[in-house]
Order: sequence, then C-alpha cells, then structure tokens
Amino acid sequence: MVTRDGAPWHYLDTGATAQKPQAVIDATVRAMGADYATVHRGVYARSAEMTLAYEAARRRVASFIGGREDEVVFTRGATEAINLVAQTWGQANLKNGDRVLLSLLEHHSNIVPWQLLAARTGVAIDVCPLTADGRIDLDAAERILTPAHKLVSFAHVSNVLGAVLDVPRAAALARGVGARLLLDGCQAVPRLPVDVAALDCDFYVFSSHKLYGPTGIGALWARADILADMPPWQGGGAMIDRVSFAGTTFAPPPARFEAGTPAIIEAIGLAAAIDYVEGLGMAALHAHEVTLAATLRTELQRLNAVTVFGPEDGVGVVSFALDGIHPHDLGTILDEENVAIRAGHHCAQPLMEHLGVPATARASFGLYNDESDIAALLRGIERTRRIFG
Repeated sequence: MVTRDGAPWHYLDTGATAQKPQAVIDATVRAMGADYATVHRGVYARSAEMTLAYEAARRRVASFIGGREDEVVFTRGATEAINLVAQTWGQANLKNGDRVLLSLLEHHSNIVPWQLLAARTGVAIDVCPLTADGRIDLDAAERILTPAHKLVSFAHVSNVLGAVLDVPRAAALARGVGARLLLDGCQAVPRLPVDVAALDCDFYVFSSHKLYGPTGIGALWARADILADMPPWQGGGAMIDRVSFAGTTFAPPPARFEAGTPAIIEAIGLAAAIDYVEGLGMAALHAHEVTLAATLRTELQRLNAVTVFGPEDGVGVVSFALDGIHPHDLGTILDEENVAIRAGHHCAQPLMEHLGVPATARASFGLYNDESDIAALLRGIERTRRIFG
C-alpha cells in the first residue's frame, strides 16, 4: 500500500479495521448508484432486484460460516449483535441466581452488555482466568462451571493476544452444564475457516469491516430454534406481521430482528468481501498471517527490553511493550515512518490490568501485508528507542 503522496505505507492495524479490496468498493458503488432501490417494499422491478441481492447477501453470509440463511440476522456490527442477544434471549431466559461465564481477555463489547443485563436481572458474572501464555484457561472454566451457568460467552480469537479458543472443548464444557455458548468471531472470520455447525456453538457474531467489507454492518448467527423463541428487540417497519392499535404480531426470524430500512448497500458489500476472501482461500490467508505473526514475534524477542504478550501460535495479532516507552509515543513515531499500528488498551481494559500494563502496542496483519511491513516496523522501533535513549 502507499500513502497519498505515493510513499510506501505499512498498515498493521487490520485487527481494528481492514482496508477494502477494489471488488468491495466496486460492489458498493454499483449498489449505491445504478442498482439502488429499497428492499422488501417496492413492487417495481429495481426494488425486486435489490431485494434479491440483499437476501442473496444473507445466503452468502450463511454459507460462509456454515449456517442457514434463516439463522442469519444482519446487525450494525458484532457489538450490536451481542447486545441483541443480551437484551432479547438474555432478558427472556436469564434471572436472578443464573450465572454467565466470560473470560479475562474479552473485548468490552462482550463484557458491558452482560453487565447491563446483570444490573437489570440480578444475573451473576464469573470471569475465567488465562493460562500463563494467554489463552482462556478451559481447565479453570471446567472448575468454575455449574448448572447455574446459562451462558458461556468467549472470544474465538483474542483481539489483543491472537490466542485461538479451543472451541470444541469450550462447547463440550458448556453443554455439560446445560449452558448456551456465544462466540465473538470478529478476529476469527478474517483469519480462520469458520463452520458454526462444527463448532457446536449457539450464537456466533462478527463484523463486516474487519472482514474487508463495509462498516456499519455485521451478523448474528443463532440456532433456528433459539431465534424462534427470542422476543423482538427494536420495533418498527419490516419486523412485523400485522399492526393495529389493539396489538401487533411479529414476523418470524430473521426479519423480526431487523426493524427499519436495512443496510442494503453494506450487506451487498459484505457479500462481495466474502467472495473476495474465499477466492483467495481461507486456509491460505490463515497460513499467511500465522507466518507473519510468528516472524514478528521472533524478531521482537531478539530485542532487549521488549515484552511480547500472548501465545507463540497466536493468529494474526502481536501485542508488545517497550520498557520505558508508552505505546502512544511509539505509535506516534511509527506514524512518521508511515507505519500504522494500534496503541492503547484495545477495548480490553481488564486484560491490560491482568498484564500489568496501561496499554500495549499491537501489530495486526491482513492479506495485504508481507515481510516489508515487519521490517519497517522494526526500523521504527529502533528509531523510537534511539529517540528515548
């Protein structure tokens, strides 16, 4: 990639949001221009065609993660998807005395919605610790879980440590106490082949913009029988069967959870992004990012006064800290070198507290990265250390 001035630009912040392939840009421009119309309501041809394209995007998402199209709800992103589950399924099924199990490495989006639910219902939240190398400690989870636990909600891949959850074991542990399993797949779907049936989870959420698609859209997948029993969340057009002042009946899923005019263009862009990454091959993308992450970890570990966090086999994300240098200072100097990283708590403040740091520097890889980006990052680190003496 290059800057606006044509100089090399080393983008290492895909964990926050991915750059967009031309195929996605072209698909959204076409949908916004020549093809644009509303969906589900028009009787004219272009509206019918756009409705077909929008629902084809839903089928594309479903096939990408191994689900059924009637199990995919479009949301504004993973954050909204988790909030939807908390405020519909959670509100209907969890009560005072029930428990939810989270982990220390969760993103705030998989912590705060459950805290809000707990404040309303009296549900208790337990926190699963991590192993020494930064994985969710499933041995500890086995000790913690009881029949009072109704939900286990874990990140499939950590946005800070790159640690990959042993999902089959997590699913077996949840099933063993009769709990549902929700997986935050934001960092997984751009990097791993995902099959929700094989994973044996109950809910799976992810965002489009980390998968090389547009912002403002994501997806909730949930088992059909669970969705069917979930009450509506937001009221409005499209989610109804019949409305009268005497009462309203609601559409079946997924329409029940998609009130109002949907993100039509964004859904089509997401489908284009899925076409793009599947054309490259998810296994190949996984191998590419694993190699880059392992190379960077090795190079960082050769430097003095550098702490690298997370397991050696983490996927696509490397977090680290330089002794005596705040990550924000490092990020600022790296920017002068046209190297873009993320510096901060990464919406994972409980994890930062556990690691004993206020923040980390995070390099996260995408399909467009190569060894030259690692070399530029290392040069920038050396310059930063010289500046700080």
